[in-house]
Amino acid sequence: MKDARELAQKVWSYANVLYDDGVGVADYVEQITCLLFLKMDEERAENMNEPSLVPEGYRWGDLKGKSGPELEQQYRHTLEALATQPGLLGTIYRKAQNKIQDPAKLRRLVSLIDAETWIGLPVDVKGNIYEDLLERTASESKTGAGQYFTPRPLIDAIVEVMQPGIGESVHDPACGTGGFLIAAYEHMRKGEKDRTRLRRLRRETFTGRDITDGVVRLCAMNLYLHGIGGEEEAPVAQGDSLIDDDGRRYDKVLTNPPFGKKSSYTFVGADGAAGREAMTYERQDFIATTSNKQLNFLQHITTILAENGSAAVVLPDNVLFEGGAGERIRRKLLERFDFHTLLRLPTGIFYKPGVKANVLFFDKKPAAETPWTKHLWIYDLRTNQHFTLKERPLERHHLDDFVACFKPGRRAEREESERFRCFSYDELVARDKANLDIFWLKDESLEDADSLPAPEVLAAEIVENLEAALEQFRSVAEELSGGGEKETPEKDAAE
Repeated sequence: MKDARELAQKVWSYANVLYDDGVGVADYVEQITCLLFLKMDEERAENMNEPSLVPEGYRWGDLKGKSGPELEQQYRHTLEALATQPGLLGTIYRKAQNKIQDPAKLRRLVSLIDAETWIGLPVDVKGNIYEDLLERTASESKTGAGQYFTPRPLIDAIVEVMQPGIGESVHDPACGTGGFLIAAYEHMRKGEKDRTRLRRLRRETFTGRDITDGVVRLCAMNLYLHGIGGEEEAPVAQGDSLIDDDGRRYDKVLTNPPFGKKSSYTFVGADGAAGREAMTYERQDFIATTSNKQLNFLQHITTILAENGSAAVVLPDNVLFEGGAGERIRRKLLERFDFHTLLRLPTGIFYKPGVKANVLFFDKKPAAETPWTKHLWIYDLRTNQHFTLKERPLERHHLDDFVACFKPGRRAEREESERFRCFSYDELVARDKANLDIFWLKDESLEDADSLPAPEVLAAEIVENLEAALEQFRSVAEELSGGGEKETPEKDAAE
């Protein structure tokens, strides 16, 4: 059996051939996904005597024997036909298009996939191969998949402290390529031997949503290759999670909403010029109407958590200090939820340079007369920590101290340390605008020019700070003119 990395390298190497023809890395992985599913469906039918999920006329056998324009036409018709199917098929092939215009190169890719027996590979191997392709796509794309890719060491540490268990539901409302869902599955299945419980874990535990069709396709295939979900139904779906509350509640919400402060849409005016307009979400369960999509995701998560459920959410710094809607939402989080832990993440770990982000950990509690947050523990993994994507990438051992300080399941035993500090509720709400952007360590880079971040990181940080300041000025101007962000008639999200 070939090593997973060797097989992944073989599949990936053909991306360079197609790149010269204008097929980007993200488009290449999309084509791999569409073709690989067909190949595995044929193998399931032939080797495992299971019925094919693909309608007659659009299966692997109908494709692999063709070449030239006939192959290109068959592939295009296959994508169009499968996009209209329900369930898993429709999810994977929704809006898929043939991006390989040269039939000879398409023929070579089909032959490359046909030469391997994929269904016989262990689930872990298939999953690792696909994960490797997704990570390569994220690292080599200037735009696209990188924004949906959360560092795997961070995901693993978050799942370890969250400790999801079999019988609990796990949801990601901005699922990207499915990293949180897969890591949770790997954690939950460890040591479990009962087949009934394992089947329930695979089929009834995980759900996700993402607004981008292509990303949902990658996520559905990633979960499928890891053995999550059924052969007919996809556990993830395309859609805007912020549109409404569908009534479903989840025991664990693990997510990294997309970067960028504002939700907006593009429109074309009467003069033919394109423009952008801020998008707000009018929801009765939101206490504030705002176009800041991170704040909207935070409000959405407070709604969809089940009572006594727990959330871990990656959010940028502006969520911690922004006034107006941000302040109201933070105060609500401190009062009605047990907001117990904040992890300040280092820069240099995401594919967008200069991002300053945090992980917010909180539990949903029933209505009470007194605030649920008694103490917020903050772990500073940012000050005097310098990471890059290639020279010094974030690795799991860099988070060992945070996991040890967190004390999963034993939070009452926590102790303060150099990087781990405790702040009382009264201290937090007394701060100007309930600002939670708290730090106490001496930043050595302010004194040592040699330790300054790379120029592109500094430039990105300056841009981000200027944008944050500009947004604050806009908020003040809107409030003075009577058109600012407003509170929404509140339907208690803790109900």
